[in-house]
Amino acid sequence: MMTRAFRVTVSERDEDVVIGELYEAGTDGIEVGPATNDRVSLLAYFSNDVDPAGLRERLKDAAVEPVPVPEVDWVARFRESFRPFRVGRFVVAPPWDRPPDDEDLLLVDPGRAFGTGAHETTRLCLGALEDLARLRSLGRVIDVGAGTAILSVAAARLGARPVVASDIDPEAIDSARTHAGLNGVDLCVVRGDGARPFALGAFDLVLANLTAPLLLAQARDLAALRAPGGGLVLSGLLETDLREVGAAFASCGSPETRRDGEWAALLYGEAS
Repeated sequence: MMTRAFRVTVSERDEDVVIGELYEAGTDGIEVGPATNDRVSLLAYFSNDVDPAGLRERLKDAAVEPVPVPEVDWVARFRESFRPFRVGRFVVAPPWDRPPDDEDLLLVDPGRAFGTGAHETTRLCLGALEDLARLRSLGRVIDVGAGTAILSVAAARLGARPVVASDIDPEAIDSARTHAGLNGVDLCVVRGDGARPFALGAFDLVLANLTAPLLLAQARDLAALRAPGGGLVLSGLLETDLREVGAAFASCGSPETRRDGEWAALLYGEAS
């Protein structure tokens, strides 16, 4: 299928939100240009049948225009730029640049699913997992909207059993299975819509690194997945989302709020 490219111009303030929306829309990759007069140019590539009108509606205030796709070996370019980096105790690395003998290694082969560990929302979740594992056994963990399943792999590395990686996107399901194999961990990979396919109270820890609208829409179902005394980690939030999302999950108690730049996560129960 032919690759298509769109130039998306957005304010610096909204850059991270729009990048998240582009990945939700199925982009294969994004080039970020330098900021000029508080505006940032994003070049987003799609190999799926993205609808330009639907993309403009999703991105609302951003300017979206189709542009010609240059003849570039994008895989080679990406491999040149993606290098191992540390997030807390973990080292995130691509399979082609694997550090030797690191027991806290998370191998990631980025593709169409969101989640390489570089984004603030993923880092917040990895930090929460690491801190929780110091306090107690993680037990039964579900990662709702798993994407690449990097959080699921990290939970398994930290001793969680079993670990369920769930996503509605078939490409994310393929990516989750790939990453389970790359990292040599056992994951139960399930294609499903949010929390709905799972039994109430079945998990000791629920991870949901989604977007604020999805968290609001699924608040009751996500909260119901927790076993008594279990933890809940919500990420994918901007500072401006905290009050509304916190109100939607008020039945879960008083959360701990963690921040990374303009992004935030809410930790409930034993996670707080």
